[in-house]
Amino acid sequence: MSRHGSVPVRTAVWSLVSIYYFAHVALLARGQAPDIRGFISIDCGSPPSTTYVDALTGIPYVSDAEFVDTGVSHNVSAEYIDASLPRQYYDLRSFPAGARNCYTARPLTPGTKYLVRATFLHGNYDGLAGLAVFDLYLGVNLWQTVNVSSVSSVFRAEIISVVPDDYVHVCLVGKKGLGTPFISALELRPLADALYPVVANASMSMAVHGRHNLGPDDEYPHDPHDRIWKVLANPRSWVPTNTTAAIRYVVGDQFEVPSAVLQTAATVDDGFSVQFYWDAADSNRALVYFVALHFSEVRALNSSEARICEIYLNNDLWLLKPISPVYLYSSTVFGTVTGKTQYTYRIEPTGNSTLPPILNALEIFVMVPTAERATDGGDVNAIMAIKAKYRIKKNWMGDPCGPKQYLWDGVSCNYAISGPPRIISLNLSSTGLTGEITSVFRNLTALENLDLSLNNLTGSIPESLALLSSLAALDLTGNKFNGSVPENLLKRSQEGSLTLRIEANVGSNNNGSSESDGQPQGTKRNRNTAVIVSVVVVVVILVVVAVLIVTVCLCRRRTENDPSVRPLNGSNSKEENDDAVSLQFDTRQFTYKELKTITNSFEKSIGKGGFGVVYLGYLEDGTPVAVKTRSESSSQGVNEFLGEALHLIRVHHRNLVNLVGHCKDGQHSALIYEYMSEGTLQEKLREKSPDFVPLSWRQRLRISLDSAQGLEYLHKACKPPLIHRDVKTANILLNGSNLEAKIADFGLSKAFNNDLQSHVSTRVVGTPGYLDPEYYTSFQLSEKSDVYSFGIVLLEVVTGQPPILPESVHIVQWARQRLAKGDIESVVDGNMQGRYDLNSVWKVADLALRCMEQASSQRPAMADVVVQLKESLELEEGCEKVQSSYAYAGSGDMYAESGDARSQSTNSGMALDFVSGPAAR
Repeated sequence: MSRHGSVPVRTAVWSLVSIYYFAHVALLARGQAPDIRGFISIDCGSPPSTTYVDALTGIPYVSDAEFVDTGVSHNVSAEYIDASLPRQYYDLRSFPAGARNCYTARPLTPGTKYLVRATFLHGNYDGLAGLAVFDLYLGVNLWQTVNVSSVSSVFRAEIISVVPDDYVHVCLVGKKGLGTPFISALELRPLADALYPVVANASMSMAVHGRHNLGPDDEYPHDPHDRIWKVLANPRSWVPTNTTAAIRYVVGDQFEVPSAVLQTAATVDDGFSVQFYWDAADSNRALVYFVALHFSEVRALNSSEARICEIYLNNDLWLLKPISPVYLYSSTVFGTVTGKTQYTYRIEPTGNSTLPPILNALEIFVMVPTAERATDGGDVNAIMAIKAKYRIKKNWMGDPCGPKQYLWDGVSCNYAISGPPRIISLNLSSTGLTGEITSVFRNLTALENLDLSLNNLTGSIPESLALLSSLAALDLTGNKFNGSVPENLLKRSQEGSLTLRIEANVGSNNNGSSESDGQPQGTKRNRNTAVIVSVVVVVVILVVVAVLIVTVCLCRRRTENDPSVRPLNGSNSKEENDDAVSLQFDTRQFTYKELKTITNSFEKSIGKGGFGVVYLGYLEDGTPVAVKTRSESSSQGVNEFLGEALHLIRVHHRNLVNLVGHCKDGQHSALIYEYMSEGTLQEKLREKSPDFVPLSWRQRLRISLDSAQGLEYLHKACKPPLIHRDVKTANILLNGSNLEAKIADFGLSKAFNNDLQSHVSTRVVGTPGYLDPEYYTSFQLSEKSDVYSFGIVLLEVVTGQPPILPESVHIVQWARQRLAKGDIESVVDGNMQGRYDLNSVWKVADLALRCMEQASSQRPAMADVVVQLKESLELEEGCEKVQSSYAYAGSGDMYAESGDARSQSTNSGMALDFVSGPAAR
């Protein structure tokens, strides 16, 4: 049995997986010294001309001054510098200006496979402890989103890609309102063609999700390819094993895992299996992962011993036949997987194996399509030379033509399907160009239009411009050329294949071109035309504004005089509200006298909220109800009170509280709900009475799932969608012995105007500690605002703690710091006394953090949250089944990261958890 229950034996490999297993032939010894030829190692933000050799790796680093021409250099705060921190993290470069800022790394070898790594350590460099979310591009293709959520943690992005040219652009693209992009280091390492053959050309790359070394105490940094193998600490139920003998690999090995990595391994006690899993980013089933599991036997087995393993993925047999690692030789099982929101691997001993399974190392990558073609290399080299010649700034960074939203100013491109984009138009008019026209322009062989007018260009007009066969328009007016116009240009102009403008080039022989008063005639005409157009535009704008003002005033007056268009929540008088209520409400209407009867003159108070006191009552048939009254001193107005009733009339779901009736009798207002006998989730999590029985993890999961399903209904099934806007544990009510959960309190809910809206602009309301920071700063309310608040709820469920901890520490900051270190046990509510499946808890904690991403676009939808909670519940239920069959404590621990700053990093913002459990039989 495993934590998933019994596993059927499959006779075929899962169709979504392609598997290869290395044969152990033609052995090649390891041991050569690290080869750093071709390495490019850039210390971002360091002073110009800085060079040094990294003390840990022996790799030389240089300043980024020659690779980028924008940004601001900073040093990290002194408190984040210690002896274990690599020097390249001492400083950084930030980019407070510009939509896209790019590094150009060169020289590279065209057509070579490179490992490209970007590293980010905030280190509170700005003294604001600010966070940052921005996109990282490799050339014109999106690499990944960088989400720096801690000033002290290292975020590392790494990708393996074929570089088609002798350069590559690495670009940082900011997201409005989500902090300033920055970077600490940029490194490029060439790889042999035989390594990682799944990356065969420039159309597909692999971003590192995780690269892990199992078993050692310290990180092994001396990989000849400078790959970083993160160390994972051993859980209690895992048994580390190692050897001092060298591990060798076969000729043609496609991974070349260093011997020191393979010399250590993790195994388990007899009868247990090695397991690990990860969640697809944003629950995206379309993501394709490449997985490589590295094995080597580190024990010399005697004739009676055998280590034979089977590998399962999500309970399906992943490899058709068992594997048996060979003593002191590396072997790798690898393949691609897709179509799931979670991937769970399990390595189990076969029936005839006398030893438990073993795993030495593993690599997981996300396949990244990089098929978007960059601008023609010849055009890029030419335009970069032009940029350098004339010291052009503008937004001339990265690829000139792509992505299209970052097209260079003054540049137009042709995007042919059959080839790369080509530069076909270049407008450098009035940009302060000086000196002669460089001959490099002739290398823009697809150029159709060239405008160099109104600059201070001197010298002669080069003959080479006539060699641009596609050139159809050339504007050289307003410069200071000497000499005559080349005959070939004049000839093409006379033949009609080229529109040539050369007026007012002071000191030149214009071959018939005219001048007047020292100014080009074309310029005079342009200026006169511009003045006339400006006047006309101003007059038109004034007329349009006047018409709009008159129209608005007429509409407002008509609306004020037409009661049929007056909304309920906009009513100003008691009579209007009464009329609206009688028209809109179709639930039972109670009189104030009836309320006094059913509550026994408001005898028993069961709660208090923003509107007023809630009383227990009983209907004529004995059914208990909750009577929510509105007091005159209520912090929430009558509009919110009535709005809650109107929202509840149109929503019907088993996980939303049911409205029984209402009362609007003179000055008395009340809403009558079904009675939820077990109170609120907040009370259950915080209760401290002597006979207190804490919620089990399974109960917490069930309550969370019920609540998530209620919110999913509001967001997706309601027409138009409804945003709750005050999701918190105090608004999750519980009922009955099975603790069925229902969302309550819709007084602050906000409906979209139609199904197509993605957000609404509105004032910020809600409960401190639960408020979405993006909503708080932008006033843009969306479904993801509820998702953020629900993430806080999930953290409360895991930790039992309130949103704001003592000393005004927010629960997100408190939990994130501990979870980043793999310290789950100090986060989980101690009242559960360790009775939970650790994988399930980790999954929910990770889900909570993803719900609370700074950028709403990075948060999952409630539908995805529901899926993840269902899977977490299945994990817990599977663990309970296992525990009923096997007497063992717990279900294993997740590996925690350890080591220096190089190992304390996040590669892609996704969780990778390791567990161990009993092997299926």
